[in-house]
Amino acid sequence: MLKNHKLAKSIADASWGEFFRQLQYKAFLYGCDVIKVPTFYPSSQTCSNCGYKNPITKNLGVREWVCPKCGVNHDRDQNAAINILLKALEMKNSA
Repeated sequence: MLKNHKLAKSIADASWGEFFRQLQYKAFLYGCDVIKVPTFYPSSQTCSNCGYKNPITKNLGVREWVCPKCGVNHDRDQNAAINILLKALEMKNSA
């Protein structure tokens, strides 16, 4: 159904909505919080060490990069995971 361009966006949106609904339900049962980081937060483009936003890493083909500001080597996915965690903790502490 996702191959139908007229329906794909609606179907994809509904799936993510259901995923978050289920996640919040389970988190509530176990006494946990679900913090949703903004969709367009540049998690893989931002250095998790110094906060520098690298515009070169917008290209999804770039899997590893070195921060030009602090010199730390990043794996795109690990860096994004660290940044998402840090953003969620920041959002939780500011609420």
